[in-house]
Amino acid sequence: MYDMGSPKANVLFEVSWEVCNKVGGIYTVVKSKADLINSAYEDYYLIGPYVENKAKETFNEETPSKELAKIFSELAGQGITCYFGEWLIKGKPKVILMDVSKATDQINSLKKRYWDNYQIDSLNAEWTFEEPMLWSTAAGMLIEKFAQQNENKNIVTHCHEWMAGFAALHLKSVNANVGTVFTTHATMLGRTLCGSGRQLYEELEHLDPKKEAYNYNIQDKYLTELACAQNADVFTTVSEITSMEAEKILGRKADVLLLNGLDIEKFPSFEELSIKHRIYREKIREFVAYHFFPYYSFDLSQTLLFFIVGRYEFKNKGIDIFIKALGKLNQMMRENNSKKTIIVFFWIPHEVHGAKLELSENKMNYLHLKDFVVDNQKHVQQQILNHIIGSEKHVESSEHLSTQAMFSDEFLLGARKLNLKFKKQGNPLLVTHNLSDEKNDEIIKALLAEGLDNKEDDKVKAIFYPVYLTGVDGLIDLPYYDCLQGCHFGLFPSYYEPWGYTPLESAALGVPSLTTDLGGYGRFLLSKKEGNDGVYVLNRFGVNENKVINDFSKSLFDYTLLREKERVEQKMLAKKVAGLADWSQFVKFYFEAHNKALEKRGGN
Repeated sequence: MYDMGSPKANVLFEVSWEVCNKVGGIYTVVKSKADLINSAYEDYYLIGPYVENKAKETFNEETPSKELAKIFSELAGQGITCYFGEWLIKGKPKVILMDVSKATDQINSLKKRYWDNYQIDSLNAEWTFEEPMLWSTAAGMLIEKFAQQNENKNIVTHCHEWMAGFAALHLKSVNANVGTVFTTHATMLGRTLCGSGRQLYEELEHLDPKKEAYNYNIQDKYLTELACAQNADVFTTVSEITSMEAEKILGRKADVLLLNGLDIEKFPSFEELSIKHRIYREKIREFVAYHFFPYYSFDLSQTLLFFIVGRYEFKNKGIDIFIKALGKLNQMMRENNSKKTIIVFFWIPHEVHGAKLELSENKMNYLHLKDFVVDNQKHVQQQILNHIIGSEKHVESSEHLSTQAMFSDEFLLGARKLNLKFKKQGNPLLVTHNLSDEKNDEIIKALLAEGLDNKEDDKVKAIFYPVYLTGVDGLIDLPYYDCLQGCHFGLFPSYYEPWGYTPLESAALGVPSLTTDLGGYGRFLLSKKEGNDGVYVLNRFGVNENKVINDFSKSLFDYTLLREKERVEQKMLAKKVAGLADWSQFVKFYFEAHNKALEKRGGN
C-alpha cells in the first residue's frame, strides 16, 4: 500500500467545468483521481455545470443533507438551481451540479464587479465566457455559505482553469475563510499563439502578454486567468514546461506541480491486452481490407498500424511535422525495398457530413463476400477433408489441394461475381467522411504535398478518420481504447502539450507511443531517465525543424525494422513505463497544494 500523505483539510471542494461533462483532458484528470481524493478527505465535493444530456449518463441524483438543502434554497432565490448526487465513476464521489440559465440578469453586474476588483475586461465577452463566469461565481457563493456554517472546519477550494476560477476570485472578494488553489492546465495565450503558428518558446522572454491577448481578442479569458493565478493562495500547473510558460505569461511560477496521472489499476493486465490486441487488430484489418483492397492488395500480415489521435490543432499537436516525417518514411521504405506496409490513422474529429458513399459501398460489397464465404464454409471444409482422407497418395504439398478439389464450380462462380463487384478503379480514399471544404483541409493538403496519396507503390498509406471513436461510427465500430489497443504505435509529436494524456494512455494499454520534450509527460519521463523504450521522447525544444523531422522519420523507420518479438518487448516496456505516472505516485502533490493553501489562510 502506498503512502497517501496527510491532508490537513476537513473539506475539499473541487470545481471544474468538466465534472460530469467531458470536453477534453481535464475530464480524465478529475475523474481518474477522484477515488483517491475521496478516500483521503472527510468531506469531498465536486462541483460542475448541469448539462442535462451528460448528467443523465453519469450522474445519480440524491437528496442533499439539510445543510446543503438550505444553501440550495438560498441560491434558488437568485436563479441558481443545484443538483446533488453521485458521479457514477470509481469511488462514487459526491457531486453538485449547478444550472445558471435562469441567472442571466446578473451578467452585467458581475462583469462590473470583476472589472472593479480584478481589472478583467469582459465588456464585449460572449456566452462562452459569460456562462462559466455565472456558474463558477455561483460555485463560489455556495462554498462561501458552506464555510459560514462550518467555521470550525478547514476548507479548501481547488479550481481548474479560468472557467472555474471565478469561484476563487469570489471567495477572495468576500474574504471567506477558505484556502484556494488554482490550476492552469494550459494558458489561454500560449495555446492561442502556438495554434496561430507563433514560436512560443522562442518568443517567451520578450512577449507582451496583455497586448497579445488583445490582438487575438481573448483578453476576457486571459485576464481572468491572470487574476486567478495572481490571487489564488496557491498557484499550480500540470508540468514544468507549463510553469515556465505561466511565469512569463501570468507573472507567477507554479507553487506546486500537479502532474497528471492515471489509475493504472483499472487498465487490463499485459496478458489481457495481448489477447485484445489480436482481436481488435483483426477488426481494424478488416476495415483496411475494404478501404484498400477494391483497388489493390498487400500483405496484411506485414502491415503495421500507426495512429495519431486528438484535437484538430495542426501545429500544436505536431500534425505538420508528423506528415512531413511520414513523407520521408515513405521514401526510406521504398529505397530499402521494405516488405512492410504502414497504415497511419488520423483519428482527429472534424466537422463532417456523413461517410463517403464510395467507402460505404466498399464495406457493403466486402460484407457480401464475407457472408458468402461464411455461408459456404461448412461445405468447403468438408470438401477439403474429403479430398485429404480420400487421396491415394500422401499429401506432400499444398499444390495437391487444387482449387477444383476444394471449391465447387458454383462456389467459384459466385465468388468471382462478388469479387468483380468489389473491385474498383482508381485510388483508395484519403478521408473517410465528407468534409465541408476538403480541397482546403490542412491535413489533406499536407498529405498530398508529401506525395502521400495512397498510390499502390506507397509504403505509407494514410487514412484521415475525422469522427469520434464511439464504437458505433458505422465503419471500424470500435471505441477509443479498443482502437488504440488494436494498433502498433501511437504518435504524438506535439509542439504545445502542457501534459499529454494520449501517449500515457497508449502506454497503459500496452501500445508503444511517442511524445516530445515540449510536452509535460515527455519532460517527466526524461527526468526519470526514460524516453528511449516503450515510450519514446522526441527532442523538439530548441531543435531546428528539419532535424526534428529527420530524427522523427528515423525513429519511425527503425520501428519498422523490429521483429515481432522485439515489438512485443516494446509493448511490455510501454506498459511498465506507464506505471511511473500512476495516481498513487502523484496524488501527494495535490495534498501538498491543498495544505499550502490552508497554511496561507492560517488553518490548522
